[in-house]
Amino acid sequence: MAIASSTTTTPRSARLLRGVVAVIVLVVVFLASLFVNVADISPIDVLRGTMSDRHALYFFQQRIPRALSAALAGSSLAIAGLLMQVLARNRFVSPSTVGTVESAGLGLVIVAIIAPGMPLFGKMLIAMVFAMGGTAIFLTFLAKIKLRDSPLVPLVGIMLGSVISAVATFLAVKYGLLQMLSTWLFADFSAVLSGRYELLWVVAGLAVLTYLLANFFTIAGLGEDTATNLGLSHRTILWSGMAIVAAVAAAVVVTVGSIPFLGIVVPNIVTMFRGDNMRENIPWVAFGGAITVLVCDTIGRTLPDFFTWLATGTAAGVGEIPVGTVMGAVGGIIFLYLLLKGDPRRGDAK
Repeated sequence: MAIASSTTTTPRSARLLRGVVAVIVLVVVFLASLFVNVADISPIDVLRGTMSDRHALYFFQQRIPRALSAALAGSSLAIAGLLMQVLARNRFVSPSTVGTVESAGLGLVIVAIIAPGMPLFGKMLIAMVFAMGGTAIFLTFLAKIKLRDSPLVPLVGIMLGSVISAVATFLAVKYGLLQMLSTWLFADFSAVLSGRYELLWVVAGLAVLTYLLANFFTIAGLGEDTATNLGLSHRTILWSGMAIVAAVAAAVVVTVGSIPFLGIVVPNIVTMFRGDNMRENIPWVAFGGAITVLVCDTIGRTLPDFFTWLATGTAAGVGEIPVGTVMGAVGGIIFLYLLLKGDPRRGDAK
């Protein structure tokens, strides 16, 4: 992935305006996530402080943590996808298409079998170790592929993830953990409460670290020879980046579950409009990931009520669709479009 920037010729005022618009959109989507499909709670009640004690408890202990966890998980996973694409030199890879997420899920199943009472942070560490192991296997396969930008790369990763997922499913069925595994592999924010999502602030710190080290990761993405000629250890940078990806994937899976295709769709859309400068793109990828997950979460809460209202004329608490399902449907379509469209910068657009 080449070092290029589409922002160098853009006036500073225009870049500032775009940033302000992005912040406004994020705030609007965040507020919508707080109040859409919430009975008897309105922004006026919150501003005036006229909520009942029951509503206040629900709003501050469940609704705000839910929106924050969606924003944190979305932004961090999108950045992890961008980082993996730079290091692997392929725009179709992400934690959900190279076996990283599935490996984290396998680690959680093993923890649930051996030490079910382990604290949440300990589970994240175990899941991170397994995620790094799965990523290492993928990198081993990647070294055998000569054309790094080939669509064959994500297909190999998806097959690897399927094998790892099959092992995890076998163990889950054998020990009665299938429902728990399904929860981990499909993100659902309905169970997020205050005190159960704070681990995601760790991945926010990892996102900041990725931004600070973006230039090193970009150089490593140019290849081992280039990195070595510039006096850098390609292996050290590569594994540092993959450790960040594994930690992000593990933390998100442990806290809310897997969000498929997010790490592919958002970075590709951003680079499509802004070029390949990783450092410049990270803030936009973070905004895009947060907004995408917040929107998918809101859609998942409102669609069942909407269809029930169409059918019966009433819609009161009929349930919700997990974010992982909504993002899987939307992201899968976009992923197929990107795969078939090709990369116009390489001249292979269909």
